[in-house]
Amino acid sequence: MQMFNNKNTGSLYKYLDELMVPIIGGTEILRDYKDEQKWISSNSKMSIPGKKGNSIEIKTKVDINPFLLAKYPVTKNLYNIINQEDEVNFEPDLVPAVNVSWYDAIVFCNLLSKKCGLKECYTFDNDRSIVICDRSANGYRLPTDGEWQYACKAGSTGYRYGDIDEIAWYSGNSNGSIQEVGLKKPNSWGLYDMLGNIWEWCWDLYDESTYGPYRIFRGGSWAESERGCGATCRRRGHPSFGIDDLGFRLAKNS
Repeated sequence: MQMFNNKNTGSLYKYLDELMVPIIGGTEILRDYKDEQKWISSNSKMSIPGKKGNSIEIKTKVDINPFLLAKYPVTKNLYNIINQEDEVNFEPDLVPAVNVSWYDAIVFCNLLSKKCGLKECYTFDNDRSIVICDRSANGYRLPTDGEWQYACKAGSTGYRYGDIDEIAWYSGNSNGSIQEVGLKKPNSWGLYDMLGNIWEWCWDLYDESTYGPYRIFRGGSWAESERGCGATCRRRGHPSFGIDDLGFRLAKNS
């Protein structure tokens, strides 16, 4: 079945061209804490530099190549159109797609790439237990953990790139529900809603030796406290997991 007629295909291409923001290359420091032991002893290490409770701080420097990142998360209409769940009539909407698993997100990226005549980034076996990303492909993909944090900070050095009420929807101002994209101030690179509104899947495994296939998601959400909406805040979920404040944002090689 032909999904888009010429008019709608042109509209989709125009939307995608305007959606993707060029991100310059650079370096980023990723920080996480790894547990030394399961049970917290009475000998707290909270005051020891480089430690948090009984966890060791791990810092990793990553190189970021220039890439493209969507100014907004994927919205419901785009998601449904590409997955052939809606009428053949593409019109951009403003509500983020949620209840999307990591598996759903990578399948969507491949479908969108194929419909745009681009090389698909992902290959996987029948039960999706093994997923491989071709980083040389020109199709759509999820950002890596490092790319996401680097783009979110946009050259800033604090936990957030601005005052939280000006840049993010979170539990303190969302009225308990998801909000349209683009209503808050963007960061200095023109990316909206990097913090708050919805969590966003990244490509990377969280900690394979401890959590197996669990993947990283970033950014906080409309249901999250202020503390959970920061550039370095990282959460994890099984790749089949989906919930009403979790979606994703498109990335692409430049």
